[in-house]
Amino acid sequence: MRRQGVGPRCTLGTMTVQIIRVGTTKDQLGESPCWDADAQALNWIDALGGTLWRLHPETDQPERHELPAPVGSIAPCRSAAVVVALRNSFARYDFATRTLEHLARIPADHPKVRFNDGKCDPAGNFLAGTMHVDRQPGEAAMGGLYRLRTDRRVEHLADDIGFANGPCFSPDGRVLYLADSLERTIWAYDYDPDGPLRNKRVFVKTHEFDSGPDGATVDAQGFFWTVLTRAAKLARHAPDGRLERLIELPVSYPTSICFGRPRLEHMYLTTISRSARLEGHRAQDGGLFRIEGLPAASGRLPHRYGGG
Repeated sequence: MRRQGVGPRCTLGTMTVQIIRVGTTKDQLGESPCWDADAQALNWIDALGGTLWRLHPETDQPERHELPAPVGSIAPCRSAAVVVALRNSFARYDFATRTLEHLARIPADHPKVRFNDGKCDPAGNFLAGTMHVDRQPGEAAMGGLYRLRTDRRVEHLADDIGFANGPCFSPDGRVLYLADSLERTIWAYDYDPDGPLRNKRVFVKTHEFDSGPDGATVDAQGFFWTVLTRAAKLARHAPDGRLERLIELPVSYPTSICFGRPRLEHMYLTTISRSARLEGHRAQDGGLFRIEGLPAASGRLPHRYGGG
């Protein structure tokens, strides 16, 4: 596989990492990387291009699958498939048959509202939040956070999130983290897979980096990792919100992350070459990257959707 090493700088902590370009793909808006442990494969999307990629790390070229653009996010199913958040609906994509099955639709049907980031909870439900584009000052957020249950029922969990990103869970599943990128705030909630969200509180604010938080994940120690898109950095926060380390990234606009490989010892990173609002200025922008040399604590497998 083609490898292109980059020498990053770590500004907090004592850690040397290597950030390696993987393959030659170039996404407009790379997003939603997720590791499939059964297939030992990485899945991710080009949200604007409508491309679903599936990469077995020992091969040179990923499989290319087509989805209706724009695509918000994906998560692995308990079969050889992914659950997909499309513009305003949920679907299931089967890799073997290359077919897309409609699952449910949300009531937010507005040209300024579409799905963005999503992940599954420990019970197998899929949570995905929306983005309200061109939102005017003082305008109430449309959309919010939705939960697709394993029986395909849809629940509206929150309506006060204007640009949802980075949903993920504490290792015990009792805390949901969810960012509103435009507010430059990551919220924490008490989470019950069978109940409403409770006890919303600020977990981290990212104003000091002049960037909203984007894609995120939680490692085996319960530390929260988030991408700071406009700052081109990766931050790791302790469970109490303390900034533990900060890694500079060799791209203009990073987007999202996940752990992968057999021991979940590496992290994969997606990036932007040209989105609706941002355009990269580096040759490697839009590429997929692997980060090696992370702290001893490995990652955690993503939860799978239990309805397909």
